[in-house]
Order: sequence, then C-alpha cells, then structure tokens
Amino acid sequence: MPVTARSYAKINIGLAIGQRWDNGFHDLLTVYQTVGVYDIIKVAFGKGTGIEIRCRDPRVPADETNTCYRVADRVLKKLKQRGKVTIAIEKNLPVQGGLGAGSSNAVATMLALEKELKDQLSPEDRLNIAAEVGSDLPLFLVGGTVLGIGRGEQVFPLEDLPAIHCVLAFPNRAVSTPEAFRDWDEKYAANHDPRHPDNLAKLTQSTGSDTINPFSRALFSWLTGSSVVSTATGVPARSGDRAETLLLDLVRAGIENDFERVVFPKHPELRDVKRVLEREGAKYASLSGSGSALYGLFSSAEAAAKAAVKLTEDGVAATATSTLTRRQYWEQMFQD
Repeated sequence: MPVTARSYAKINIGLAIGQRWDNGFHDLLTVYQTVGVYDIIKVAFGKGTGIEIRCRDPRVPADETNTCYRVADRVLKKLKQRGKVTIAIEKNLPVQGGLGAGSSNAVATMLALEKELKDQLSPEDRLNIAAEVGSDLPLFLVGGTVLGIGRGEQVFPLEDLPAIHCVLAFPNRAVSTPEAFRDWDEKYAANHDPRHPDNLAKLTQSTGSDTINPFSRALFSWLTGSSVVSTATGVPARSGDRAETLLLDLVRAGIENDFERVVFPKHPELRDVKRVLEREGAKYASLSGSGSALYGLFSSAEAAAKAAVKLTEDGVAATATSTLTRRQYWEQMFQD
C-alpha cells in the first residue's frame, strides 16, 4: 500500500519585498502560517526504475519540472535507493494560488517517501534538498507559525499563534510569481522608489536590507505586543482571547503584503474579493503570497462560515478552515 500524506497549505501574514540581487531573487520578510486545507499525496516504491507523477489536473506537470519529482529524485540519490517511485497527487488547492501547494506537495512527497523506503534523511539533508528545489519548501519542514527571510527559504519557528478561524478564497485566476516580481520591479523603477533594486545597488548590503525595517518593526510589535500571559494577573490568557487580541494588534500594526500593490491593479477582481471578506467581518484580510488566493481571519467560526457562503454565492470558491499549530501540522499529516 502506498503511504498517504496530507499536503497542507500556507498563508502569508504580511510580506515585504526588499532588494533584488544579481541572481534575480529578492530579499523577503514574511510570516508563514500553515492552515487546515490540503492536497493528498500518495507515494509508492517498488520494482523498476524512474519516477512517475499521476494527477488528474492537467496544469500539474508530470515530468522532471514537477517539484515532487525533483525532491523524490534527490531523496533516492541521497539514501542510495533504486526502484520506481509513483507519486499520485489529488488536488484540492489551486495551482499558482499563493498557498505554496506545489512546495507543500514536494515536502509531503519527501516525508512519505522516507516512510515508504523505511529510511530517513537527516534534518540537514531534508533542509538542503528543500532549499535546492524551491524557496517555499523549507517552511513545510517546520509548520505552524514560521518566520521567513532571505528569499523566503531561511525559516525560523516562531511561537505558534493560537487557532484562528480563517476563510480561504480561490478566485478563478492564476497569478505568476515571477511576473508579479517583474511588475514590482517595473513599478518601482518608474516611480524611482528607493526600494527599487537599481537604487539599492548604490547602497551597501547592510544598508540595502534596511528597506525592510519598517515592516520588521511592525512585525515585531505585533508578535510581541499580545503576550500569552496577562501582564495584570500573570495568568495565561485563553486561546480565544489571545487570538482576538492578536487580530486587533495585526490591524493596528499595519502589516501588509507588498504584492497587493502590483497584483490588485492588474487583477482588480482580487481586490474586490478582499473587500467582500472585510465587509463580511474579517478582522484582517490579505492576498497570500503573490495570489491569487486570498484569506480572511475571523473571530468566530460562525462569521467565517457565513463569509465563505457569501463568496460562494458570488461565484468565488471559498472554504472556512482554521490555522494549524505546529503540533497539529505534524500530528495530522499522516492521518487517513
């Protein structure tokens, strides 16, 4: 029997774009948060050779460009295993949706293949393979609430946010991340923005990274401003109370996703979806990554369910879910 794994999605709580480097990548600062929607990955290993990708969605490549294929190939070589790997991908998450689905699929493949082979990579080898294949992969080796820096591949576990009710909206629109970055560069070149890489090139490396500092300060203020422990009583706050306070502080901090500045003008229908989420009671709403998926964070399950119904009635696929803590992420990954 193949090993079955849940391949969970992520959202970005804020995303700041900084300097573009000679290799074409940009400095990024973001908080990744895993959420409770997922694809299903089934991995089998047997006699023969090669790697076979099976998926009913024609947008998912079935060759060596697929991130699952690339990860599986590296795992086999590292563990010195020979045989045929079959990877079946059951898609529930959008392709090019900003939810990290392809990256999550690849990490789920890695972990499922280890189980199927009854062998295991070292944590260092896992991380190295993930970072080689893509910027978003390493976050799925952590799960929960994760700080991402560099091009997003340098990840650090943060204290988990409590479970927060969430609505994910999936407009019928694909947004190319490379194209979104190109639009960002063109926009800020035209405006002579000091954050544009042509201007950043005039600065030293340390000064160039200072362009993300306002976002960094807002992020720090948000993450540390709502203590788990009440300063008045010294008693741990209830999860629901803490979630409500964190959502309010998130709004006050003014944390935003920079991609909205270039994606919304090009795809105004995505801005409209964000406005629906806000009108339906989202305490915080945002594009995830470069989109096209958006999300809203709600203070109650009832409000989230009502917003998901409203979006669906408007012709936008949507689902109510919640954020996943690190423990939930790992405990539920291999559940049937």
